[in-house]
Amino acid sequence: MTTDLKSQVLEASVQLIAEQGLAGLSMREVARRAGVSHQAPYHYFDDKAAIVAALVERGFTLLSERMEAAAHGSSPGQKLERAGHAYVTFALDEPVYFRLMFRPELTDLRRFPGVEAAGARAYAVLERLVDEHAPRAAQAKRDAMVSMHWSLVHGLATLLVDGPLGAEFPDAAARTRHVEQVIKLFATSF
Repeated sequence: MTTDLKSQVLEASVQLIAEQGLAGLSMREVARRAGVSHQAPYHYFDDKAAIVAALVERGFTLLSERMEAAAHGSSPGQKLERAGHAYVTFALDEPVYFRLMFRPELTDLRRFPGVEAAGARAYAVLERLVDEHAPRAAQAKRDAMVSMHWSLVHGLATLLVDGPLGAEFPDAAARTRHVEQVIKLFATSF
């Protein structure tokens, strides 16, 4: 089984979860959808939990990459805004990953330490951007600012992906405008 086949197994898993939810995930069905023998996924994954952990790790890696790529601008505030927008856009573009990533009961971090490392990388991007935005903030204030930013973008993403804001802003252009307005308003409020 090649690394490409490993990716096929993960992509088949994402599609299966998108269609049937996590309860529909089975090693046999993943293999069938990936076009491999029913034993092939076991070369990379011991069980369903290992597939879920790989998806969570991949989700955090993709989120980190998007936030890092978006964090540019002429001011630290702009960088923070753009990274926040990237966070929400990631959730909208990749709802299966987003829903899995923030369910700690799904992944045993002792068994899958890569998940914790990938999550820490994403969190470190936010911490760095807050530090750039408020370099002289006392530790307690800095920690509160990190929590405020994360709460805003995560809450907004959740409300758009699975909540009433998704119905209120059903098309991508309207969602994008709303996300930009919310983040801009938040950024200018302190």
